[in-house]
Amino acid sequence: MYKVVSMAFESITDEKIEELLRCSKHLTNPQVRTKAIEGREQVNYKVEATDGSGHKFEVYKRQNLRTGMENDFSCGISWIASNGESLTLARYNGPSHSHPNHIEKTRLGYCCHIHKATERYVQANKKPEGFAEETDRYKTLDGALHCLITDCNISGLRTEPEDTNQTSLFDK
Repeated sequence: MYKVVSMAFESITDEKIEELLRCSKHLTNPQVRTKAIEGREQVNYKVEATDGSGHKFEVYKRQNLRTGMENDFSCGISWIASNGESLTLARYNGPSHSHPNHIEKTRLGYCCHIHKATERYVQANKKPEGFAEETDRYKTLDGALHCLITDCNISGLRTEPEDTNQTSLFDK
């Protein structure tokens, strides 16, 4: 079995993860262009902490372009350590798959869900953001990005909340 967590992150704590997620941040390349990569559309934003800490982050937004895969999307935020290695702190996924929480031995159904890095998953040598919880706060990639931008205290990118109470044409 290979090591999932690099040496740079093996001692990270839940408190440090929370500090990184909550610190004030600003997007530095809002005009970046979307790229088509291997059947998906993706955009990567550069983000910097505005609290004087010097922390750098990357926010990404991905959408599967294959027919029938509209619900296969994700956006997330990674912390870029001073040595250049990155750690995914949070990921907001669409309902395209059932997600297992390996340590808890539970499984989420086909629902939108939010992954968060945890000390427990790092210490267990699992994917740091392997734990996820179901959410009804978004239904679309744009809605997920709005939640991420709001939750992670990021300025410099305009997003709009979506009305998750509205029935979609695809809902049954």
